Amino acid sequence: MADRPQQPARPAAERKSSPLKTGYLVLYNAISTILWGTILGRVLLIAGVHGTRYVFPGVGEFAKWTQTLALLEVVHAAKQTRNHVANTPPSLGIVRAPLFTTLMQVASRILLIWGIVTPFPNTVAFSPIYSTMLIAWSITEVIRYSYFAINLSTGSVPSFWLWLRYNTFFVLYPLGISSECWLVWLAASGPAKQYTGVREGLFAVLLIYVPGSYILFTHMMAQRRKIMRGTRAKVN
Repeated sequence: MADRPQQPARPAAERKSSPLKTGYLVLYNAISTILWGTILGRVLLIAGVHGTRYVFPGVGEFAKWTQTLALLEVVHAAKQTRNHVANTPPSLGIVRAPLFTTLMQVASRILLIWGIVTPFPNTVAFSPIYSTMLIAWSITEVIRYSYFAINLSTGSVPSFWLWLRYNTFFVLYPLGISSECWLVWLAASGPAKQYTGVREGLFAVLLIYVPGSYILFTHMMAQRRKIMRGTRAKVN
């Protein structure tokens, strides 16, 4: 899930999370940690033993459906305003995550998996860049999902895991974004040319990556500053 922005204080009764919701989120994050850990292990093993050309046949289908599962995060973050006429409470929004940045993160990966890798595997999926993309994604997600699972189940996170959560993106984010852009470029400059409008659409996607990457990176920087300030305040 995307990092949670700081929210105004709420009454204790409203802040308290139901055991059912907490249990579901712990389970979701724990399962996601295992799935992405499996992807990371398989990518490293296959690439190390057989070479990167064998990564897609060995893990591509598993990675596709694991990433597709992340569509649930958009549902988790979605919020429906109260219907004052029917006097019904807001629905969904089971995590306080920014819907826009969550949607951007998930949509870009769904595009890569379903719109780039799946239709153009011979050009894209057998490139070493496909492996670097999965490595960046999987390390990021193992840290992120395990962080949330630990935090939700125990109420605190080890300081080292907190450091990993809010510092590794300095390396992993550029690696992931550059890998994604390179794969889009491979598809746009190669097989996509035979489909009317697809090539132009992919080049448009590359243009969108520029402001999109900036928005997501500054969002992560803001979250890091907030968390680091809180950590320093506790130490002092």
